[in-house]
Amino acid sequence: MLGAFARFGLSAKSSAQRITSLSSFTARWQSTKRETCFGDIFDSDPLTGKQPQPAPSQNTPGSGDDNVYLQEALQHVDIDAALEQFLLRPQREIHVELVITMDNGEVESFNAYRVQHNNFRGPYKGGYRLAPDVDMQEMRRLASLMTWKTSVMNIPFGGAKGGICCEPKLLSQRELERLTRKLVQHTRSMMGPYIDIPGPEISAGSRMMSWLFDEYSKYKRFSPACVTGKPVDLHGSHGREYATGRGAVLATRELLLHAHAGKIAHKDFIIQGFGNVGAWAAEMLHVRGGRVLCVSDRDGAIHNEQRLDIHALRRHLNAVPPFGGSLLSFPGGTKITHDEMFSMPCDVFIPAATSNAITETVAKQLNCNFVVEAANGPTTPAGDAVLRDRGIIVCPDIYASGGGVAVSWLEWVQNLQNFRWEEEEVNRKMDRLMTDALDPVWKLHEQKHVPLRTAAFVYALENVIKVAKARGYGG
Repeated sequence: MLGAFARFGLSAKSSAQRITSLSSFTARWQSTKRETCFGDIFDSDPLTGKQPQPAPSQNTPGSGDDNVYLQEALQHVDIDAALEQFLLRPQREIHVELVITMDNGEVESFNAYRVQHNNFRGPYKGGYRLAPDVDMQEMRRLASLMTWKTSVMNIPFGGAKGGICCEPKLLSQRELERLTRKLVQHTRSMMGPYIDIPGPEISAGSRMMSWLFDEYSKYKRFSPACVTGKPVDLHGSHGREYATGRGAVLATRELLLHAHAGKIAHKDFIIQGFGNVGAWAAEMLHVRGGRVLCVSDRDGAIHNEQRLDIHALRRHLNAVPPFGGSLLSFPGGTKITHDEMFSMPCDVFIPAATSNAITETVAKQLNCNFVVEAANGPTTPAGDAVLRDRGIIVCPDIYASGGGVAVSWLEWVQNLQNFRWEEEEVNRKMDRLMTDALDPVWKLHEQKHVPLRTAAFVYALENVIKVAKARGYGG
């Protein structure tokens, strides 16, 4: 019985575990009534049938920190119970096993996930990430977040998120390409310009998006709009590389304006995380006259009480060791710990690193007036409660990190019409989207006397509910 798995390079032990897990999956699937779709790698196997393997996570769809904020926002909207449950749960979950031949000739398999949360307002939209901790539950949370992010930004997309469970640093470029193309082969019927449009996320850059576009086009003809985040030379859009960082800066500008707190110039900033988002945000704040006093990475932080020279810092990071390459070796700043960074006085603190960075403990340490969430889900509910109690205004991630999806939408529009806007035009349109998005959220914040995060989720929910009812759902 287990011999049928040999052609996929699977061991007898792993095959036995796979069959054992199938019965538990069937029970869970019947109890939750979830629709789970699998790739065609197992479709013809008589041993597994249509549902060969469950997602590893046993958690309930729709659970997570974002659900806490949604439940709070739902108290302020008019919605029936059936539609509420429908909006909280994903519409489709996809789990496939990607089997590829490694450079050394061995065969290995990798789990890949895609959660399509909601498409009432338009095609599913969300990135793919490559990380060893990718699982179905995290994809559910992030897919839900994308639904509300696109709604807040008033972009005609729904929400999705995907990932491949792997350590990309241990894979060669050829192996990553095989993995990407295999992913398209098994999910192409559930993606496309009008169905589900992936984009780049953690460790999945423009090169991976190029492979996705190329492989999809082999089956569906020339389709540049099937994916965003492509290189500019391959039907990508100007402004996409720095879109999320620039969006966070525009969100900061609008937040300060609405709070009557002045302009970016002469304000003090601390940025947690100096990857793509954090580095671009720091540079653009620097250009606008803001003082970036401290930035950090996973190893520590550097601080300059006058201001960091961001241009010099980025040159240093791009240099070859021993002349550069490390944040902590930058001669223009003093090394400090993460705890020292959190407690340092500033006007605006920008988390631009990982999820759950601002815990209850960190929230008690922060010494700022505003938090602008450039990362996805950087604040835990417990941390958010502390910030509220302390009167620190939080610009939520579903708005502050919306610059990336804004330019993704602009790229998609350009691809559908087969033309390209100049960089200035893309930036102007993105500026308009970020400016318009905060106005109704701030109005709800003042009218309902709720935190800005709650107001953002209320506005996002109202937008989706209106479209759902117009389409015939929920009466």
